Amino acid sequence: MRRVVVTGIGVFASTGKNANQFFETLAQGCSAVRRIQQFDPSQLSVQIAAEIPDYDPLAYFPAKRLDLLDRFSQFALIAAKEAMESSGLQLKDEERPRFGVVTGTGMAGATTFDTGYFNLYAKQATRLHPFTIPKIMHNAATSQICMEFGAQGPSFTTATACSSSGHAIGEAFHLIKNDMADLMLGGGSEAPLTFGMIRSWESVRVLATGNGDPSKACRPFSADREGMVMGEGAAMLMLEELEHARRRGAKIYGEISGFGLSSDASHITQPSIEGPARAVRMALAEGKINPEDVDYINAHGTGTRLNDVTETQVIKEVFKGYARKVAISSTKSMHGHAMGSTAALELTATIQAIDRGVIPPTANYTEPDVECDLDYVPNQAREKTVRNAISNSFAFGGLNAVLLVRKFE
Repeated sequence: MRRVVVTGIGVFASTGKNANQFFETLAQGCSAVRRIQQFDPSQLSVQIAAEIPDYDPLAYFPAKRLDLLDRFSQFALIAAKEAMESSGLQLKDEERPRFGVVTGTGMAGATTFDTGYFNLYAKQATRLHPFTIPKIMHNAATSQICMEFGAQGPSFTTATACSSSGHAIGEAFHLIKNDMADLMLGGGSEAPLTFGMIRSWESVRVLATGNGDPSKACRPFSADREGMVMGEGAAMLMLEELEHARRRGAKIYGEISGFGLSSDASHITQPSIEGPARAVRMALAEGKINPEDVDYINAHGTGTRLNDVTETQVIKEVFKGYARKVAISSTKSMHGHAMGSTAALELTATIQAIDRGVIPPTANYTEPDVECDLDYVPNQAREKTVRNAISNSFAFGGLNAVLLVRKFE
């Protein structure tokens, strides 16, 4: 069976505008959560987010091209460019039909939606921007990346809420493993920080308000946690068939060895234990490893009361007694919950942890919860050789994605 390795990484996120900066910030335990700057949030109950600071689209794209790019597509293209550059790939024309793109997003063109509806209803506009539909469609980022780099192979977009980019990377992995492609850009992008979107999430009552110090608002697994913090950004990975990567002498960051996916089939917002546990077991089975072979779990870890307890129970269900020995952390404590792109951001952090031998911490951890009693790597990064790691993504709607990655040897 064909093996799939990661040969390129690109990130554009609140905690870093490139892959190295992204991981260094996480390793330092620094949160990017602050008061929202994109618009005046004073009318909102929740006025904080993990926002990409000082972003000027004109520094990355000519003004004419921005007419076709929603903010989420801009982030995707920036991350994809870094992934391509870091891979060192010199694409040949004959390789293009076996080079594809799969991205995940939950909200797609939220900025274009919000602006368009405001103009339509509040300003009583009689027409909208002629490129509104090409900007808001979920596959916009995938299509833009394909055109940018000449990817002619299997390409599509997944939309499964918070698991979107986990499913995208998993499907890209399987396309190469099953000989339908040799090269795939897999990842996700999200730009959900609009007035209307945050007002909508307020109604779900799962957001932290961040009263006091916003940077400490997201406290996954801590007894005093109050909810999740929304974020934005993109991460893209160059996935490559192993022999193809070897022939060109590519640097290999890690190997994707398993993908598990499942449906809770129980509740639209409340997670189950058995559904996520099935996904974890499926990923481990495909990678042909036992639970005790896992050295690190990058947790879904949203910081909500219910999710963190449920995920702890999932880990105990799958890992049994070993659950108390495996290192677990939630990087959402720093880059926020970037919805459809979160799984890609977290898998990138997981692969970098394997590559560098450093596990990023769960930031802002203050006190243990009797129902969350495992090793969450609180506040300080940990040097550790990581051979195998999993990254969990458990979405609203009960759709789960778990990716297993290993150190390449």
